[in-house]
Amino acid sequence: MIKQTEQIVSIIGFPVDLGAGRRGVDMGPSALRIAGLESKLRALGYKVEDTGDINIEIMERQKIINPKLKYLNEILKTSRKLAARIEKVLEQNKFPLCLGGDHSMALGTLAGISSYCRKNNLTLGVIWIDAHADMNTDETTPSGNIHGMPLAASMGLGHPELVDFYGFAPKLKPENCTIIAARSIDIEEREIIKKLNPAVYTMSDVDKLGIHRIISRVLKQFKEKIDHIHVSFDVDSVDPNFAPGVGTPVPGGLNYREAHLLMESIAECGCMSSLGVAEVNPILDVKNSSAVFAADLIASSMGQRIL
Repeated sequence: MIKQTEQIVSIIGFPVDLGAGRRGVDMGPSALRIAGLESKLRALGYKVEDTGDINIEIMERQKIINPKLKYLNEILKTSRKLAARIEKVLEQNKFPLCLGGDHSMALGTLAGISSYCRKNNLTLGVIWIDAHADMNTDETTPSGNIHGMPLAASMGLGHPELVDFYGFAPKLKPENCTIIAARSIDIEEREIIKKLNPAVYTMSDVDKLGIHRIISRVLKQFKEKIDHIHVSFDVDSVDPNFAPGVGTPVPGGLNYREAHLLMESIAECGCMSSLGVAEVNPILDVKNSSAVFAADLIASSMGQRIL
């Protein structure tokens, strides 16, 4: 878990748009920096280091070899660099804050964190906050976009090059993963979810139960069995009325206060050990408002309070 006086927040940019169907998310890390992310964290008392961005070859210089796994080789190559950097950050007892980029970033983040946990005999748990489950495979994907596959691959299901990425599998046990705010799940993807059986709270559940009850329940369960809690936050979990600048907007998401309450509750728990934020797309945004909102949500997850 992170404590302001003890750990350094290490920002890692991963400007990938190769896993997505729409261009622009590669500018997400810059948009979050421009939104004042570092100053917000410093105002909370954190020491912050920005390690810069991992270099990723642009789409225009590549060819699609397999339409069911678009840009696979470059995604694997750069995700390997991301995983290694995250693992090193954790070994230095720093807090990794990963900025995407599309959600294929999770291949690298989960691999690096899981490798660190394996070496230190720690149990990894993931809170996946997303409009999508990202549990397709190359056999079920309707688009071939890898940002729709990282969670299934991390749980051991999918194309061997994704599943066995970084030299071991699985990275995550399904029973140690909870998806929150899902509302756009492909037909065949639903069967994968039933097969692997992670906990899923859809937006219907949020409507019925309330976001505070859900996240309180999840955190209570995780604190009893998990040593390292990673939060993977896709900004499209938020309703487009509040965050229009995302790669794959879906109506009916978390509202402004639900999103903040969710992240504030995580901060109050004091049990988050790493964080990834994905899918900010400045091309689709309005005056960088979605990046500002996302930066504020990051601050809420790390201790920013109303009073």
